[in-house]
Amino acid sequence: MEEQNIKLTKLAKCAGCGAKVGAGVLAQLLDGIKVHHDPNLLVGFDKSDDASVYKISDDLALVQTVDFFPPIADDPYLFGQIAATNALSDVYAMGGEPKLCLNIMAIPEDMPKDAVHQLLRGGYDKVYEAGALITGGHSILDDEPKYGLCVTGFVHPDKMLSNSNAKPGDVLLLTKPIGIGVLTSAAKAELLSKEGQELANRMMTTLNKAARDAMVKYEVHSCTDVTGFGLLGHSYEMAQGSDVEITLHVDDIDLIPEALEFARMGVLPAGMYRNRTFAAPGVDAGEVELAKQDLLYDPQTAGGLLIAVAPQDADALFEELKGAVPSAQRIGTVGEYQGGARIKLR
Repeated sequence: MEEQNIKLTKLAKCAGCGAKVGAGVLAQLLDGIKVHHDPNLLVGFDKSDDASVYKISDDLALVQTVDFFPPIADDPYLFGQIAATNALSDVYAMGGEPKLCLNIMAIPEDMPKDAVHQLLRGGYDKVYEAGALITGGHSILDDEPKYGLCVTGFVHPDKMLSNSNAKPGDVLLLTKPIGIGVLTSAAKAELLSKEGQELANRMMTTLNKAARDAMVKYEVHSCTDVTGFGLLGHSYEMAQGSDVEITLHVDDIDLIPEALEFARMGVLPAGMYRNRTFAAPGVDAGEVELAKQDLLYDPQTAGGLLIAVAPQDADALFEELKGAVPSAQRIGTVGEYQGGARIKLR
């Protein structure tokens, strides 16, 4: 394998978070597994949340997560950056600060050493940007490259955020545009413009640190990062977990124009269909165009934070996010669940 000819994405069947097991399938796989009770375990796998949280003391809780996936970029350094950004995001979504990370890596035996070095360097650089440390890890040989991190962070137990505590009256804010999965699918087919590729790369390597640092100053009730299950999949999990109804105003959502064009052409990742199968039974799509619906189911790699903030703090947080995140959006509201669809598109 010549280094200059290496095409990491050609070695993978799925790209980035598009490789994620569907939420519905995952729930079936976990069904019946006994959950042991521990009063200090604030969030476990039974909560369908972004990370686990374990209380150490009245002032300290550990946030732990793990995330890895096949290449979403041909450049090893860029792939490392994206995978690390994505893994760190789960800690930010819980309101935490990442501190310690472990590499998880699978590489083909004939992958050039410099390419492996660049991949790891990409991960290290993003972790250090987050103010955290990589302290080791584990690697295996595999025909398909994969990379990611196990991340441990800290949060005050009383300030932990979950995806299942949204309150009626809350305002929903989002911090990155939607359509990355479609753009990366187009890139794999060599259809994506240079500008579209640059946008996707910039979004996937932007940490959610600034969004987290802003939201913890306000009365935020719930948060999740929008990744493999798409905006509608993650919104549906939030609505189910919180026992609320969510209304999304589609015209207020920043749908990447080039991604919408590709969606209208039918250039869609397989993960979009898995997400639709999972969430569509709980979604009232109204009169929203099918291609726009597809983007709302599109799996995002290293996507933004979906934040449910108390109405009295919504304006102030929205204004602060405008100067801090790639795309501050006020996209919907939370209401009392009235039965039927939990998500309404308007």
